[in-house]
Amino acid sequence: MAIGGDVLLEVSGVWKSFEGHPVLRGLDMHVTAHQVTALIGASGSGKSTLLRCINALIPVDAGDIVLDGSIAITAIDADIDQIRRTVGIVFQSFNLFPHMSVLDNIALAPRKVLGQTRDQATDSALQLLDRFGLRSKSGEYPDRLSGGQAQRVAIMRALAMQPQLMLFDEITSALDPLLVDEVLDVVRELKQSGLTIVMATHEMQFASEVADQVCFVREGIVWERGAPQDLFMSPQREETQQFLARMHR
Repeated sequence: MAIGGDVLLEVSGVWKSFEGHPVLRGLDMHVTAHQVTALIGASGSGKSTLLRCINALIPVDAGDIVLDGSIAITAIDADIDQIRRTVGIVFQSFNLFPHMSVLDNIALAPRKVLGQTRDQATDSALQLLDRFGLRSKSGEYPDRLSGGQAQRVAIMRALAMQPQLMLFDEITSALDPLLVDEVLDVVRELKQSGLTIVMATHEMQFASEVADQVCFVREGIVWERGAPQDLFMSPQREETQQFLARMHR
C-alpha cells in the first residue's frame, strides 16, 4: 500500500506483453494523493511501460488501473479524452512541435481539448512561463532552446491541462548533466504545490529527497516499496540491495 493519505491511483494485477515477451507481470501499486512516488529499477524492468499504461497510451493485457476511485483507465469503454485531461505525461524526449512557438506549444491543448478561448489559453500559458522563469522565451521556437529549457516547456505543456496526476518518464536522462538541476527544480516546485507525481528516475539522490514512496521495479513487478529513508538506507530484499549498490558505484 501507499504510505498514508487517500489513494488516488490503484494499479492491480497489471500484465503487459510485447510480441509474447511479458514486460509487466501482475504489477500492483498504490499512489497516494498529493505525494510523489518514485519508480526505480534497471532499464527494461517495466517502469516506462507502466507509465504508458497509466496514461492509456498502450492497453494492458490484464488487470485494472483506477484513478480517483472512479476513472477506470483500463475499461474497454474508457473515455480516453478524460484520461488525457486528468493524467499528464512528460517523456525524456521533449516532443515539442518544432513549427510552433513556446507559447503556442503550451496553449494549443487547452484550446483544442479544454475548449478555452485563445485569450484564456494564452493567459494561462504566460502564467506558467512566469511561474517557471521562461517568460522571455515565449516567442522562441524549440530549436532555439537549451535541453533544460525545452524539457521545462514540455512540463508546462502538460501542466496547462490542469492534471490531477503527473507522470515523468526519465525526464532528465537526455539532458547534459549541467542542465539536470533546472528541470529537477521544477519537480521540487510541483511537489510543494501538492501535485500528485509518479516519476521513473535514475536520479537516486533526487528520489531520496523528493519522494514520499519509492518502488523498486524488477522483472515487471514492484519488488520492494517503502519510504525513501527505509528503502535506500535499509532495503529488505537482496535484489534491491544489489541494484542500489550498482547505482552507487
